[in-house]
Amino acid sequence: MTSNDTVAPGLPGKLPEHEATYRRLRDMAIFGELVPGQKVTLQGITAQLGAGMTPVREAIRRLTAEGALVLHENRRVSVPRLTPSQADELAFARLALEPRLAELALARLSRDQIDGLEAVDAEIDAAIATDDVRGYLAGNYRFHFMLYDAAEAPILTSLTRSLWLRFAPSLRVVMTSENEIGPDRHKDAIAAMRAGDAGALAAAIDADIRQGIDRVRSDLQALSD
Repeated sequence: MTSNDTVAPGLPGKLPEHEATYRRLRDMAIFGELVPGQKVTLQGITAQLGAGMTPVREAIRRLTAEGALVLHENRRVSVPRLTPSQADELAFARLALEPRLAELALARLSRDQIDGLEAVDAEIDAAIATDDVRGYLAGNYRFHFMLYDAAEAPILTSLTRSLWLRFAPSLRVVMTSENEIGPDRHKDAIAAMRAGDAGALAAAIDADIRQGIDRVRSDLQALSD
């Protein structure tokens, strides 16, 4: 399902409005349409998504519980700004979970699934070549979670999605401010998949994650100087 899925409650294969609205707002956070410090209002999101106020209110509540949004004492809601210590915590958790998910996925990946991951990586390369930041972020998310979903470890994958929700807005800001997208270590990961080398795959995913984390850490350090 994507944020463009139509909503038709009661019909097979269609998401109920509250779930579709949640996913669309979640995508806005993951793909950088919501930036750190930005205010999020019920009226603004309702107008932007063309959704009802009740499903938007529920989506905001869920994303606040997941840490993608923060509720202030005056009941204002905004996208949180990462602190250096929070970035360190996210780095620790992502580096603990994601290479392990990749290792678990390898034994279950078919040749067709690896071909699909390679096709997504080609789309990412095209986004990098055209400085399409949103296209890059969307493709990068799709690549990683196509891999992680193959692990069939729903608890670990759910935890990882929540970490991405907290991290992604800051990564978008860095990419926009640096006017540079990429590089990544996806080709190393694909080569390891084709070779059936779990250790090399975990190392490639580890290195890929560290590149993004290092960029965000540098940006946060510059802001604190």
